[in-house]
Amino acid sequence: MKKRSRLLFFVMVCTVMVIGYNAFIKTEETTTLPPKQSVVEDGAAQSGGEVQPEIGSGTAETGQAEKTGDGLAVIAQPESMTVLVNKQNMLPENYNPTDLVYPDVRFIFSEKLDKRKLRKEAAGGLEKMFAAAEDEGILLAGVSAYRSHSTQKTLFERYVKRDGLEKARTYSAFPGTSEHETGLAVDVSGSDGKCAAADCFADTEEALWLERHAHEYGFIIRYLEGKEAITGYQYEPWHLRYVGTELAAELAASGETLEEYYDAVPVTN
Repeated sequence: MKKRSRLLFFVMVCTVMVIGYNAFIKTEETTTLPPKQSVVEDGAAQSGGEVQPEIGSGTAETGQAEKTGDGLAVIAQPESMTVLVNKQNMLPENYNPTDLVYPDVRFIFSEKLDKRKLRKEAAGGLEKMFAAAEDEGILLAGVSAYRSHSTQKTLFERYVKRDGLEKARTYSAFPGTSEHETGLAVDVSGSDGKCAAADCFADTEEALWLERHAHEYGFIIRYLEGKEAITGYQYEPWHLRYVGTELAAELAASGETLEEYYDAVPVTN
């Protein structure tokens, strides 16, 4: 009797051990392991997990913040003096320069309009450049400088209505992609206003002087001859862009456009 009781007790113990073991194995098989830590590249955490592309190899603070529905990159630091604004990189729609002033130089019109304004640093460079030119007998005059987003929109739509979209885009910028909206660009002519923003300006003494000396005062001729496929615009010897004396000197020496300096993708129409 005692042997039978011991045997029964042994069988019960073994049964409990088997059931417990099976339960343990089942638990191990169904437990969800924590996910592996994903490797995130530098900069991704600040950009919602997506690494932001670099504009190029230069040092202009022109990082891209986001893309529009048209695939344009919205510039993250539009206030930079060396910002790259073109057909692929647009200013934020609500961007307005906060340091616009009236440079003390002649314009081809007398009214005190917004299009006389430039950002303070660029205005100082323009005043020095005009004075230096006059010392050499070259009388320069401003044609058009700053434009608001709404003004650029009105102007662009007028050109499209007159010449069609394809033609308009060779000489005018879609709203948000015009350098004039930065307050760092100015169109220049001779003091008589002849050939203002026209092809014939290229043959004037004023254009020749600007080609030789504009960089000394922080300005570049933004849309160079022979670079149309890169900049997306026709040659405009009258369109000056302020980038500061250091970068202007480098670009003048190399003959590069801003797109080439930043190793940006060439622009097409």
